[in-house]
Amino acid sequence: MLGRLSLTTRLTAFYTLVSAAVLVGMGFLVSYATGRHFVELDRDYLLDKIGLVQQIVREAPSREVLSARLDELMDSHHGLLIGLWLVDESIYGQGDQQFPVRLPDAGLDAEPVNWNLGRQTLRGLSASIDAPSRSPQGGVDQPMRLSIAVDTGHHAHFMKVLRQTLTLYLLGAILVSGLLGWWAARRGLAPLRIMKERALTVTAQKLDQRMPVDAVPAEFADLAQSLNTMLDRLQSAFVRLQDFSSDLAHELRTPINNLLTQTQVSLAQKREASAYQDVLASNAEEFQRLARMVSDMLFLAKTENGIELPHRESISLHEETQALFEFYEAVAEDKQVRLMVIGEARVIGDRLMIRRAIGNLLSNALRHSPSEADVVVTIETGDEMTRLCLSNCGPGIPPDVLPRLFDRFFRVDKSRSHPHSDGTGLGLSITQAIMAAHGGSVSATSEDGSTSFCLAFPRTDLA
Repeated sequence: MLGRLSLTTRLTAFYTLVSAAVLVGMGFLVSYATGRHFVELDRDYLLDKIGLVQQIVREAPSREVLSARLDELMDSHHGLLIGLWLVDESIYGQGDQQFPVRLPDAGLDAEPVNWNLGRQTLRGLSASIDAPSRSPQGGVDQPMRLSIAVDTGHHAHFMKVLRQTLTLYLLGAILVSGLLGWWAARRGLAPLRIMKERALTVTAQKLDQRMPVDAVPAEFADLAQSLNTMLDRLQSAFVRLQDFSSDLAHELRTPINNLLTQTQVSLAQKREASAYQDVLASNAEEFQRLARMVSDMLFLAKTENGIELPHRESISLHEETQALFEFYEAVAEDKQVRLMVIGEARVIGDRLMIRRAIGNLLSNALRHSPSEADVVVTIETGDEMTRLCLSNCGPGIPPDVLPRLFDRFFRVDKSRSHPHSDGTGLGLSITQAIMAAHGGSVSATSEDGSTSFCLAFPRTDLA
């Protein structure tokens, strides 16, 4: 249930609970402090009256005079109760009927005892009175025990009114605190609502919207910046997806149109068997190109979703490059291109995938190298990476094109027609995906008529 509550509601409830706890605690503190103050006042009052009674006892010449003076004292002090007795005889007051509890001895640190007598709430102390020697004719000449109490009804009434007032104040203050908390939460979360409204305007056709970083508090600035970074990635990915869809449609349209045209022409009139064989052979080439393109796209889709290497083993880059030289030897001899490999290193990976990555680079180099040129593969091991760099002479690649070389279906030649090329425009993209699966990278440089592609493998210390 808590998960369904809005952040404004949660903050309001939290602020209200905290305010209520603070206010209730303050109310209890005020009530307790006021009650303690009344206890101290009553204790001082009782100590003062104990001293007055002791003086009256010392000065009274007889019990009758003592009783009369104590009556005057009680009449002049409303709510005061006095009990005075010897060990086995009550001298003044109603004794145990008024004082049913044992009272503590008076002192500066004495804590008066409370008890109820009818509708009265009394608070009292006791004290010993050492009477001076008297004549045996009716005088008071023995130690006495004094119990004295005061009616706390007026204090209780004040405390009742105080608690009622505090309760009403606390309820009102908690309500006001809740309203202020709601207002503060609404104002504080206003940037989130602005970001929400801005996010609602983002569509596939409108990906250029960004969150207001400078217009939000510092606590939301990082969130806004992170969302903007995400939107930048989404916009970039969407643009690439659009370009890829357009390129894919064009790349598939060309062989399909070729197949359709050749088939329609062949069916337009009767032809000799050899003519039909030529058409079928041409169609077979187009089908092979389509099959290779679909296979390459499936491979890229798998690598983008994160694939595990089918086989991990120690691979000699020199031996794999030399094996590919033998495979492309006929093409190199036809173009009079010399193939050389320098250096040696071993890496951990899938042999077929690494051979395919090197083969894609070698195929591109042979395709674009002029006659009687050199294609040189250099293998070296650095502190952190093992590099295989393939260099060839030929037409340079413009600097603005280099970052896009590894995009799908991208070709340096802007022409869409490649009648003499067997490539699908996915070779470098596949090479990049293979290197990513191995935890490495691929890069390209081109300057002074020389182009170089480098494969960087994580260095592994092999026994």
